[in-house]
Amino acid sequence: MIEATEIASRLEASVKAVMLGQGETVRRVLATMVAGGHVLLEDVPGTGKTTLAKAIAASVGGANFQRIQFTPDLLPSDILGVSVLDSRNAKFEFHQGPIFSDILLADEVNRASPRTQSALLEAMAEKQVTVEGNRYDLGELFFVIATQNPVELRGTYPLPEAQMDRFAYQCSLGYVSIEQEMAILNAQEKSHPLTRVNPVVSRDDLLTVHQAVAGVSITPALQEYLVRLVAETRGRAGVKLAASPRASLNLLRIAQALSLFEGRDFVLPETIQSLAAGVIGHRLVLDADAHYAGRTGQTVVAEIVSELAVPV
Repeated sequence: MIEATEIASRLEASVKAVMLGQGETVRRVLATMVAGGHVLLEDVPGTGKTTLAKAIAASVGGANFQRIQFTPDLLPSDILGVSVLDSRNAKFEFHQGPIFSDILLADEVNRASPRTQSALLEAMAEKQVTVEGNRYDLGELFFVIATQNPVELRGTYPLPEAQMDRFAYQCSLGYVSIEQEMAILNAQEKSHPLTRVNPVVSRDDLLTVHQAVAGVSITPALQEYLVRLVAETRGRAGVKLAASPRASLNLLRIAQALSLFEGRDFVLPETIQSLAAGVIGHRLVLDADAHYAGRTGQTVVAEIVSELAVPV
């Protein structure tokens, strides 16, 4: 456990050196990664979403990093790969697409059509893809960090519910303070901080942390509290589509991983509460009345957190 915490700290420090003023978000994104989940960053352009993904990839030595720029004319084969006829032996050979990677940046994922977005479903849920009847494993470390602009901006396709449910955690970077923005200007005065990032952990190191996450303990009472947080979304007024057991599993694993980043081998109630909105909120679909009343999935989860008693 000590070794895993030291590895996590090195990785976190490396990414934070690039993402000034975003320390808490960096830690949660990395916790989701080592927990085996995927992250959706939703924010306006220019807040550093792509930079965060690149900083993570640059900090992991030996990791295969691929980037897909999603556009309306992108096809599923542009992501998964395609079979090409080899004239030398008159046979079709499969050429792997960019999804065959350790870290995949799906940039502006909501600019592609629903058909193309669906190419990610199997990969994100099962870490494998099936092409022309053949199954290909993507590896234990496969991690998708997707970015999207708010759906009300022009030229976007809202992600369907099944796709949203594949993301273990959703967050926004937001705008930094004046002081932090000044620090960003100074850091990039001569060159971008990404050019100065060197690998600080290896792929094997990440596997070590990933395996250690399951060893972080959680009491039965706290585990029941976690499940109740998710279950309270079902049948709740204003909620048309509630969270499934996948949300409970994601909340458990990310809470364990975040505890590891914080140097503990056990989960605290505060850790679960701090993650609940980011893990559960984006999975909820609200009815029209709730929507026009200004409620969101995140505010619904915040209501539940405030109402549900914490086990002693």
